Amino acid sequence: MLAASSPRTLTVACIGNPNTGKSTLFSALTGVHAVTGNFPGVTVEKKIGSLKVQGIPIRLIDLPGTYSLSPRTLDEMVSVDVLLGRQADVGPIDAVVCIADASNLERHLYLVSQVLDLGLPTVLVLNMWDVAKDRGIHIDVDELSRRLGLPVVTCEAHRRQNLDAVKQALLDVVEKPPRPPHRVFSTEFYAEIDALRQEIGQDTPHYIAERLLLDPGGQIENGLTREVGERLSTWLAASRERLRAAGCKIPAIEAKVRYHWAREILNGVQAAPSLRVTTRSDRIDQYLTHRVTGLVVFCLVMFVVFQAISFGAAPLMDGIEAVQGWVGDAVSGFLPPGPLRSLLVDGVIAGVGGVLVFLPQIVLLFLFIALLEDCGYMARAAFLMDKLMTKVGLSGKSFVPLMSSFACAVPGIMATRVIENRRDRMTTILVAPLMSCSARLPVYVLMVYAFLPPILLFGWLPLQGTVLFAMTTLGAVVAIPVAWVLKKTLFRGETPPFVMELPSYKWPSPRLVLHRVYDRAKAFVVRAGTLIFATRVLVWAASFFPMDHAREQELAAHIERLEAGGANDAEREAAVAALNAESERLLAQSYIGRLGHLIEPAIRPLGWDWRIGIGVIASFPAREVIISTLGTIYSLGGDVSEEDTGLRTAMREASWPDGRPVFTIPVAVSIMVFFALCAQCASTLMVIRRETNHWGWAAFTFVYMTALAYVGAWITQVVGSWLAA
Repeated sequence: MLAASSPRTLTVACIGNPNTGKSTLFSALTGVHAVTGNFPGVTVEKKIGSLKVQGIPIRLIDLPGTYSLSPRTLDEMVSVDVLLGRQADVGPIDAVVCIADASNLERHLYLVSQVLDLGLPTVLVLNMWDVAKDRGIHIDVDELSRRLGLPVVTCEAHRRQNLDAVKQALLDVVEKPPRPPHRVFSTEFYAEIDALRQEIGQDTPHYIAERLLLDPGGQIENGLTREVGERLSTWLAASRERLRAAGCKIPAIEAKVRYHWAREILNGVQAAPSLRVTTRSDRIDQYLTHRVTGLVVFCLVMFVVFQAISFGAAPLMDGIEAVQGWVGDAVSGFLPPGPLRSLLVDGVIAGVGGVLVFLPQIVLLFLFIALLEDCGYMARAAFLMDKLMTKVGLSGKSFVPLMSSFACAVPGIMATRVIENRRDRMTTILVAPLMSCSARLPVYVLMVYAFLPPILLFGWLPLQGTVLFAMTTLGAVVAIPVAWVLKKTLFRGETPPFVMELPSYKWPSPRLVLHRVYDRAKAFVVRAGTLIFATRVLVWAASFFPMDHAREQELAAHIERLEAGGANDAEREAAVAALNAESERLLAQSYIGRLGHLIEPAIRPLGWDWRIGIGVIASFPAREVIISTLGTIYSLGGDVSEEDTGLRTAMREASWPDGRPVFTIPVAVSIMVFFALCAQCASTLMVIRRETNHWGWAAFTFVYMTALAYVGAWITQVVGSWLAA
């Protein structure tokens, strides 16, 4: 027994197939003592928890759910590197907890077989023990443990049953000496492994050499070929040919050998009814996975979820904005007009509010996702939508994140963590911002009701409502060819077969659901929030400097004195008009105003002037910022909503120097098209950077979406002007 006073912390990796309850077991063992992030250089999430067993500290690493340890990408390579102790931020592994579904053990022993090849102390946890019993499956746990040569523990993680046995097994297995890698292949295969290690170096781990032979074109072969040279590819081709001649054809031999081993292990150990027992889950799935009733139920579920997010988040978001306004007013009343007050009110407070206002949507969205995942329905939803998503090169798992992005792309992008395949996940992340989020709606409403007449098309179809619907769906329509192009170029490769276990239905665990929601909300506020906040402050600085704001501050102080002294409306309105004129002048000459004049030649083909350009630039932190920006530009101050008729009137009256109106119907529609397709959302770009672990993908998203938006706005302006002529 390890001494309780031992200062060394044990590091244990937790691995298993998707939908085996791995994350549930991880959360049950570690509670809230877990931190999340990304492994360096990849998009794979790293979740590390801590616990103590008999006074001995254990660090538990939750590896991504996987069906095998055959790395085809950098992301998939992470699990192998962690298990081999080659991940610098994790270090050597003392033991492995391999979680398997007790009701489907033969299939899950495939991964167990690969884990045993590593030679690490291993504990096999047969989770979902209650499901196996319900299906009439009996497993002789002691005999299975004897045949495998490792501890086997039964568990019901969602009910938190038998957790102490899992913890004790961890301590027991670490005490034992390292076990040699088990051998399931032929002697010829292992002879080739020994020869290969001689070729590339004896310090190469046995498992790496094994994967080199078994995974043609895999991540390990590609990586080592760059180091060793093309001679490695030549040697591997010759080795595989020798094995083929010996009856060991690669890569087909691996599945054949490992499943044969699994059947031998379970022979006489597992007994199951000759006829599969029809469970409650099977009866429910007759309706929920049916091609008709399943889609009807799915649509109803999605409708309820998004209506709940919309209605549930609205008052909370209004409350956050009200608190933000109250704090801003309090600071304004405490400090005199000047740079410090502007920084605190327009930069810091507005920046924090701009971050926290997304939080209700994120919390509610992840609450529903966690509930649907934990009860088992999310796997059914992905199954239903797989056929549709496959047509653009994605899988069913991409559907829910894309649907989520209609509320807000930030939680939608974060929801892509459920997609194991890197190519599908990256493609989904890059097209998710095209979904028309709620932040675009103020722009649509302002332009539609300011410039489109309230007429009926064909005598019955409202023009304004039709345009609003068209703008809302435009991004989703454009996302289809964009996803197809991305899958044919940057993320080329066949769409992986949609393999997903359909877990049994169960009541969600409140503890696990709340923990997941807390974890996601914390990740957003702490990581993404800091970046979004910094961006808001930088935009404030660009809007404030380098001009002297003494006159503006003097006018603001004068207005406050007038309001305190009960001045008449005419005097106050004159002072406000003077303040707004001064604000417009300062904005035009600020850094962001100068940039507006600088880009005016580029936006003139769209029919836009420099003032619209400023609105587009200033709305980079959040699309809806253009409303308050246009209000300032048109001498109405920043406190303007999309319903404000004064702003609409001022925009209608805006003109070019030659007297032509700036805003026409083609210009208004081109602005809507631009905002429907552009990446004017710092929050989204920051989260893309966080989820992909690379600034390059955020920059790529901004560039391609801005180009799409520009071309779309230009086509709209040209065609609209031609039709109006």
